[in-house]
Amino acid sequence: MTDTAPPPAIPSGAVELTADTYPAGSRYANDDLRPVPLAERRWTTYNFVALWIGMAHCIPSWTLASGLVALGMDWKQAVLTIALANVIVLLPMLLTGHAGPKYGIPFPVLARASFGVRGANLPAVVRAAVACCWFGIQTWIGGQGIFVLLGKIFGGWADAAKVGGYPWTLWLCFVVFWLIELAIIYRGMDTLRRFENWAAPFVLVGAVVLLIWIAHKAGGFGPLLHERSTLGWGAGFWKVFFPGLMGMIGFWSTLSLNIPDFTRFGKGQRAQMWGQTLGLPTTMTLFALMSVLVTAGSQQVYGVAIWDPVELAGKTDNVFGLLFALITVFVATISVNVAANVVSPAYDLSHLAPKLISFRTGAIITGIVGVLVMPWKLTSTPELYIFTWLGVVGGLLGTVAGILIADYWIVRRTVLHLADLYVAGGRYWYAAGWNWRAVVAFVTGGVLAVGGSYSTLDGKGKKAGPFPVDGIIPFLRPLADYGWAVGLAASLIVYVALMAGKQRDMTM
Repeated sequence: MTDTAPPPAIPSGAVELTADTYPAGSRYANDDLRPVPLAERRWTTYNFVALWIGMAHCIPSWTLASGLVALGMDWKQAVLTIALANVIVLLPMLLTGHAGPKYGIPFPVLARASFGVRGANLPAVVRAAVACCWFGIQTWIGGQGIFVLLGKIFGGWADAAKVGGYPWTLWLCFVVFWLIELAIIYRGMDTLRRFENWAAPFVLVGAVVLLIWIAHKAGGFGPLLHERSTLGWGAGFWKVFFPGLMGMIGFWSTLSLNIPDFTRFGKGQRAQMWGQTLGLPTTMTLFALMSVLVTAGSQQVYGVAIWDPVELAGKTDNVFGLLFALITVFVATISVNVAANVVSPAYDLSHLAPKLISFRTGAIITGIVGVLVMPWKLTSTPELYIFTWLGVVGGLLGTVAGILIADYWIVRRTVLHLADLYVAGGRYWYAAGWNWRAVVAFVTGGVLAVGGSYSTLDGKGKKAGPFPVDGIIPFLRPLADYGWAVGLAASLIVYVALMAGKQRDMTM
């Protein structure tokens, strides 16, 4: 008898690339892009639920409902919009995430099937650029939160000498926070899995504590819950609802592409499907509801609605309470930023030069680019953040999602040939490594999705946003409010139509 552990159970339908067939010497392969061996696919339903709780419970998620209420919705309409958006964006996540447990491949390698072995660099660069900017934005927001709370504890931080228009103490918080994030991801995906496992319940407890605290001080929740919508349920509501819905979808449209980066570690389809279904829409809806309730309480206690949880936590004079809030903000921001905005670009950048850039090197590059984009400027005005960022990014990423879903589910019926994803001259090489059909579908969907992007007029009649008021391409303006959906649908239809003319049996 030998005292050895039994072999891991093979997930139903899972495929593994064996040592005999894996193209180890290929210039398009490295250890980080290779399919995850079956023995290393250990993520359970709880791991995926914890991942989503950790990512959803962050400061930007907390304030999503406030933006909708500011546009005239009441709290019920805002929560309904957020819930619906996350149910919708869950669908492409489940569809693209399917390839993870089945083949063990990350997003850029999955994109090779549709864009070509070389052409996959196009969606990889788009996704990486978005993630680098998001990483910088989240790090800046997290650094600001720590700065405010430490200033409450020690005092005088805001009065420190300014560098580049901000106190040097704020820059210090930003840099320290940045270093800790990179240190966690540098240790690898298993470290991230363990971090998310305990970070998720901790952040959830922190949010509940904030809710109980403000409810106790308020003696109940304030007038916000009784405020009526200024939009009603007529034409005014629908005019705000659809662009608002697209914006909420755009918030997680990034993950709808690179979710295979996580699901490739899943024990099976059941783990990723149930984990995402239980983790994303429920968590985001609950978090939106909690943010509304807490803000309502702040209205009653302080006479003004405080949507920023850091600002609200800073109202307490209890040192223990401030420290708890500080740790909660710290853990919450790291859990979302590392998982959502470092993992993907690390793989995407590695995909650009597999023999030169490893996953860890890609993570460091992400961190550097996240600083170089100057996130303090990206978040300086709501117009730049909302109109330029969520709208345009959501439209472009929806376009890529449409192509991935069309190729994997409609054209190939989920059948991929792993070895050919890593070599030149195989079935995914197309013409010099590029599939022109995917590029045409991407450009078509992208133009339709963001070509009509426009700026509104503020209360003083001034242009609010970087685009022309009548739209970049005026006749496309009616499509701009539905950018993500237009991009996804258009690219999917165009790609399927173009691939139908190809004379190769894609499943042989």
